[in-house]
Amino acid sequence: MNGAEALVETMLASDVRVCFANPGTSEMHFVAALDTHPDMRCILCLFEGGVTGAADGYARMSGNVAGTLLHLGPGFGNGWANLHNARKGQSGIVNVVGDHAGYHLKHDAPLQSDLDGVVGSISHWTRRATDGSMVARLGADAIQAARNGQIATLILQADAAWGDGGSGPVTAPPPTPKHRPDADRIAASAKTLEEPGAALLVGGAAIFGPGAELAGQIAARTGCRLLAPFFAPRIGFGTGAVAFETLYYPAEMNAEFLKDFKRIVLVGESPPVNFFAYPGKPSTPEPPGCAIDRLCYEDWDVLGTLQALADAVGVDGTEAVSRIENSIPDSETGPLTPEGIGRGLARAIPEGAIMVNEAVTASAGIWPLVNTAAPHDRLNNTGGSIGECLPNALGAATACPDRPVFAISGDGSAMYQLQCLWTAARERMDITFVIVANKGYQILHLELAAQGAPKPGRNARAMFDIEDPLLDWVSLAKGHGVPGERVDTEEAFAAALAAAKATEGPYLIEAVI
Repeated sequence: MNGAEALVETMLASDVRVCFANPGTSEMHFVAALDTHPDMRCILCLFEGGVTGAADGYARMSGNVAGTLLHLGPGFGNGWANLHNARKGQSGIVNVVGDHAGYHLKHDAPLQSDLDGVVGSISHWTRRATDGSMVARLGADAIQAARNGQIATLILQADAAWGDGGSGPVTAPPPTPKHRPDADRIAASAKTLEEPGAALLVGGAAIFGPGAELAGQIAARTGCRLLAPFFAPRIGFGTGAVAFETLYYPAEMNAEFLKDFKRIVLVGESPPVNFFAYPGKPSTPEPPGCAIDRLCYEDWDVLGTLQALADAVGVDGTEAVSRIENSIPDSETGPLTPEGIGRGLARAIPEGAIMVNEAVTASAGIWPLVNTAAPHDRLNNTGGSIGECLPNALGAATACPDRPVFAISGDGSAMYQLQCLWTAARERMDITFVIVANKGYQILHLELAAQGAPKPGRNARAMFDIEDPLLDWVSLAKGHGVPGERVDTEEAFAAALAAAKATEGPYLIEAVI
């Protein structure tokens, strides 16, 4: 058994059974090892950003570690942006990135780079395997780190991959115990939540599933406001879901929303911060004098902290938790708008759907109408690096093959990871891609105004708009093996959603607004 085989068997023994991949020559022994272990599902993405974004989506929806295979420094660098998003979302990912054999490094071959530096800039955990006997143990350590919600990267030198794998595979240990606030801190925060002007801001595992239920019970028992972040990695919406008040993206709207709060207790979430700095404005949106109580950090024991907090405030299961009530909007006719997209989706999505959101400027019109539809999970862009939607959808569909996935993306963002359409077609994934075609990076027009800059002139418009030539998403989809259609009316959009439902595998709708 060589080092590569020991690593694959270590991954399988540790329940890592999916590897999103874009391999190269230095990874050929690892590829061969994957080939002899059919229990490992290997999914090819044609660009490394698709690899890492898919691993992120898989981790969010499965709760399990996702594996990636990347090629040297340039390959890892291509996947860096979506690893940034994954890191912000606390997704556990194990990257296996190949490197030259140790004796070859001194020759500075064309693809050689500062791989350790590139890897270290985004990974919580990184090690280099220099011979085969150490590969399995390092792989197990990487998986343990990823189980703690970290980005773990194992640099697998080619000579370690083909070298003797030593004693063979190792089963990764369970996650290390996570920190929980002490009883006095819990008690103080419990008292805080009962005071006027208090809010509980939660994130991570506290905004879907059992965690959301606990958070809702705490809010109902104490009377505090229950808040969720705008860029939630995964959050439950739809009929019967716990009703959160979500923060806003625009700095002014967030400041207005938070102006009357006196104290905010944080569990599994960072303090609110404006996405960017703006001239003459503060960096954080809370009002002066508002106390921020960071009870539980994102990488601490979020569910355990919530349970302790629930016990401290006297939750007994009889609380009248505030929930989202069902409201399906009536369909309309006429030119397609963001609101029309929202109405169509609200009427079309089934219970248990997964909605991946990177609609950007169209979001304000779409999601309020979808929020009250059938129960669903929503994945958002956690780190702000655009191009996350399409690969996140691949990962979500891999993790939950029995649940339909809807990927709602602006046209500019979707172009970053266009190649994901091919992977969706190859893997026959049940994904409906809705490309909101507004002919540009519209968010940049808003940010230009927010920075106090003049109205865009010729050069600014040339950098923001994608109108000359216009993108043809139906042709682009067809070229990647995905059927699709272009619509510009609300009634045509509803018909296209019905066609997508009737189509086996992926379907693309170019929604022109």
